[in-house]
Amino acid sequence: MSETPLKAAAPDTGKLAALTLGALGVVYGDIGTSPLYTLRECFSPDHGLALTPENIMGIMSLVFWALVIIVTVKYVLFVMRADNKGEGGILALLALATSSRPDASGRLSGLMAMGLFGAALFYGDGMITPAVSVLGAVEGLEVAEPALESIVVPVTVCILIALFAIQSRGTDKVGKLFGPIMVVWFVTLGILGLIELVQQPRVLMALNPAYGVAFFQNNGWVGFLVLGAVVLAVTGGEALYADMGHFGRHPIKVAWLTVVLPSLLLNYLGQCALLLSDPEAVRSPFYLLVPEWGLYPMILLSTCAAVIASQAVISGVFSLTRQAVQLGLCPRLDIRHTSSEEGGQIYIPRANWGLLIAIIGLVVWFGSSSRLATAYGIAVTGDMCITTVLALVVAHRRWGWSVPVCITLGALFLSVELSLFAANAVKIPHGGWVPLAIAAAALGLMSTWRRGRAVLAHRLAEESLPLDSFIKRHAKSGEIQRVKGTAVFMTSGADTVPMALLHNLKHNQVMHERIVFLTVVVEDVPRVPAKDRVLLEGLAEGFYRLTVRYGFSQEPNIPKALRLCKAFGLEFDVMTTSFFLGRETLIPRINPHMALWREKLFVVMSRTAVSATDFFKIPPNRVVELGTQVQL
Repeated sequence: MSETPLKAAAPDTGKLAALTLGALGVVYGDIGTSPLYTLRECFSPDHGLALTPENIMGIMSLVFWALVIIVTVKYVLFVMRADNKGEGGILALLALATSSRPDASGRLSGLMAMGLFGAALFYGDGMITPAVSVLGAVEGLEVAEPALESIVVPVTVCILIALFAIQSRGTDKVGKLFGPIMVVWFVTLGILGLIELVQQPRVLMALNPAYGVAFFQNNGWVGFLVLGAVVLAVTGGEALYADMGHFGRHPIKVAWLTVVLPSLLLNYLGQCALLLSDPEAVRSPFYLLVPEWGLYPMILLSTCAAVIASQAVISGVFSLTRQAVQLGLCPRLDIRHTSSEEGGQIYIPRANWGLLIAIIGLVVWFGSSSRLATAYGIAVTGDMCITTVLALVVAHRRWGWSVPVCITLGALFLSVELSLFAANAVKIPHGGWVPLAIAAAALGLMSTWRRGRAVLAHRLAEESLPLDSFIKRHAKSGEIQRVKGTAVFMTSGADTVPMALLHNLKHNQVMHERIVFLTVVVEDVPRVPAKDRVLLEGLAEGFYRLTVRYGFSQEPNIPKALRLCKAFGLEFDVMTTSFFLGRETLIPRINPHMALWREKLFVVMSRTAVSATDFFKIPPNRVVELGTQVQL
């Protein structure tokens, strides 16, 4: 039976206005700062494109239709229909596209590997976006005073350090300022473009797609290469879907159609009008739209907008990392909530500082937004192509769309996106390899962790006993002394005896009067409601199996979950309950299941994982850890 996307109820006017304002402040920061550098890069000397009226009109036509086809039609009207219980983003889309996870061996299916590579590409995007956005804004100092060129990189680094230093405080208060600032930004973009457009109204003819077709006919290979810069106009479009869970589809759509798209188009038209009247303005068409008296205020506003764009991507990296942890693709990390009201506002220290180091490295290495732009497009276009494929799979499998309809739609989107990807692929030797290398490393780490956990589970299962036979032997037997109290044994295998229990019996030769085998399961949905959180089974007198279920956007909290068991007749006093956890010491060895170098990498990753005590919010003074050596 086919599934159709649910039509979300439109929020009331006041709530819609507030959510739309919030979407302007978070969702559109990245694409909103694209006018800083897009047209400048299209006419970069590296392309050798002549500044003729035909070429200017052709570039404008390509930018316009890229915004319409990729952002408006694909993301706003199509992809955002793929609502995974209110959540968006490539991992949420992947969960919709395939109900199958990696098999028990930890190997990935082709579709899942594609989705994970798209998620890995987002990490490359997350590193490049803050670097290119803040650099592009600060480079306005060069336009105001060429002698300030030497301080652009140091100022950029200082701004980035300050931005990452405040992440631990959360974005709750700062976030309230983002919306109004971005409203000022988009209104300013529109006004600046409109002023110049009035001087050269003929540029409106560029909205005719014939100018884009003529551009390719006149420029051939050079025109194709310029697509690698045109894609800069749509970078950030993927944020519409990724941030859908924060604001909902309707506010994001309203913000795009009423504010963002008109402002961007007016500004691009204004820049092209300026180039038609003054080709020398190509060195910085964005800043040269600004009157001389307003240049420094505009640099300040641009920097604020770039910081906001960076904040949106940083938050996205945090959310993606949490989802990866919950889906078993990454070691457990310290995840801190920075808001008591918004569950999506989180801070991950390791991700924060690792991202900062990588971004500063990119800024110092590339040195300018123009050089960084060569590395930018490959990650974005790769992510877009993968999103299209996954969304088409969802449309066919979940919504029941026919194969011919999906193929037609896919041909429209992929003909554009694959062209953009191919144009950027030419830049791989000149910096485009950077996001690919980042994505490959991220995918390698995720797949190694998933495969390593599967091999480890297999090894532990080999040494474990069947739970049923164990309970039959010890449920009523007086062979083992039973002591008062409750013992919770956390285990990933619901049908085998936890190693911690076997070691406890071996060394202490006692069992508690109530024994609970607890398994945490993360489902392929963003959230599991509290009513479905726990499943309690009575196995025998004094033995229970407890399954606790979470979504991949939720934070596990075992003490809270145990309180829900009262409804099933089993009460817990956490401060009188003992939690037994196994801690494995891993020893790499040569075996056919996993390459030795991957085993060693898995061991290193295991050592960096946050302890289960901290991750599951278990009181440390109630935890007993029992270690064992495991040969992989």
